Amino acid sequence: MPRPDGRSSDALRPVRFRLGFTEYAEGSVWIEAGRTWVLCNVTVEEGVPPWLKGQGRGWLTAEYAMLPRSTHTRTPREAGLQSGRTKEIQRLIGRSLRAALNLEHLGERTLIVDCDVIQADGGTRTAAITGGYVAVVLALRRLIAAGLVPPEVLRTPVAAVSVGIVEGEPRLDLCYAEDSVAEVDFNVVMTGDGRFVEIQGTAEGRPFTAEEFAALMELARKGIAALLEAQARALAEAPELPPWPPEQEGAQ
Repeated sequence: MPRPDGRSSDALRPVRFRLGFTEYAEGSVWIEAGRTWVLCNVTVEEGVPPWLKGQGRGWLTAEYAMLPRSTHTRTPREAGLQSGRTKEIQRLIGRSLRAALNLEHLGERTLIVDCDVIQADGGTRTAAITGGYVAVVLALRRLIAAGLVPPEVLRTPVAAVSVGIVEGEPRLDLCYAEDSVAEVDFNVVMTGDGRFVEIQGTAEGRPFTAEEFAALMELARKGIAALLEAQARALAEAPELPPWPPEQEGAQ
């Protein structure tokens, strides 16, 4: 059966990065994965959580939110207590992006990665990871240029994609119409050298075989390789960012 957007089973949705999307964040990226749009902003703060103080290493943490009309019907804002889904996604983003860094070279600083879903059509968490990595690189480039951290703080690129079985067919990069009816659904995070950071998967409609799992992982490898290339192209064309820390207004 044809896919809702006419893609082949092994094709990604069109991916677009807009770097430096907001003015004030140390690193900012707008990522479009088809009709899923996520704004990723990175803030650099001096200091680390109490349990890391005095160890000379840094930390990265992530926050994730969906705007109320990012979905077909209004999603209420999470005021106060966050849902289990939100907490789980935030932890996934944080774990994935920490795998990209040598935190020992960051010094006692914290990177806060805010991922806000502007429009959702499936794959919001994987888009947040893929775009979040680019935003992290932009922020760290500013610290490297200022001589505050060495280039070795960046260890490896990281990207993520969804795969699943829909109508008996393994498919790459599921949109919402596919994700909502998938028999098997996975989110896969990988590094630039082909290692896995995380695999989240479940049998939504039926158990899957080892052969089907292998086919899905091969699709994920192919998709992530293409995403890594797109990240590299976007970063190669990145505009020059102002120095960090920013100069204070009125400074002499």
